[in-house]
Amino acid sequence: MPNQDPEQIARDIIDKHLIACGWVIQDKDKINLYASGGVVVRYYLTQDGKETDYVMFVDKKPVGVIEAKREEEAVRLTVHETQSEEYATSKLKYLNNDPLPFVYESTGDVTRFTDFRDPKPRSRNVFTFHRPETFRAWLKQDESLRNSFGKLPSLLTDGLRDCQITAINKLETSFKDFKPKALIQMATGSGKTFTAITSIYRLLKFTKAKRILFLVDTKNLGEQAEQEFMSYLPNDSNELFTKLYGVHRLKSSFVPTDNHVYISTIQRLYSILKGTELEETAEEENPNERWQPQQAMPVVYSEKNSD
Repeated sequence: MPNQDPEQIARDIIDKHLIACGWVIQDKDKINLYASGGVVVRYYLTQDGKETDYVMFVDKKPVGVIEAKREEEAVRLTVHETQSEEYATSKLKYLNNDPLPFVYESTGDVTRFTDFRDPKPRSRNVFTFHRPETFRAWLKQDESLRNSFGKLPSLLTDGLRDCQITAINKLETSFKDFKPKALIQMATGSGKTFTAITSIYRLLKFTKAKRILFLVDTKNLGEQAEQEFMSYLPNDSNELFTKLYGVHRLKSSFVPTDNHVYISTIQRLYSILKGTELEETAEEENPNERWQPQQAMPVVYSEKNSD
């Protein structure tokens, strides 16, 4: 549409993302919260008369807000977090709501998300908006994923090497300190995959972690990892890992939803995100050993892989 202001352009892009993610969008003067399990209302008013950009409702209850910003604000979206938090903590008109836990700032192309159920909430970049059923599932939990990290018990060290104990303990300390990005460096032959599986087992057993991606760079390494998962016996159980949790190695674009660990090559994951098929022969070579494009290739939103 010609002569649109930059913020309206952003809202149009946001609308498309929300619709793709399963939300029904309504204007504030035509609200019907029975229309869908997930409804987003434009320009909903707070009790003190302030106008929000979007309020998100799941099963007729407000759960989140979206603050829309023009494209130029993409590099400084965090500056606007105070404004969106103010809307999230306000009483909405006609409603006696509690503070809303899910908050976004978005230009349509760049989106940041904060879960205020976390003990130390902070925003992070997300590919697109969460689906209504994702929020519904989260709200049924007694705590968020990051909150659950603090309940990881002391590591049972039977059968573990000193370097493995150190790696797992420091990784879990990082999680407990709300530093989700961590790098473990271990020497060749020190049992890196075994260490990773031990950590994954503890996350699945003791935290709210639901699905874990185990990423490799070649098909051969993926097959080796799959075998190690199948033979892994936790030191606090008499059952193999694969008897306790589902493990699936991705061999096509189909991603089942009933597993806990997904093993994939970088190439396979990229093809899924891009929405294309991939020959298995493309997974036999490390992609870093080939020529790489200078610009990031586009990916697409896929409903079946959105949770």
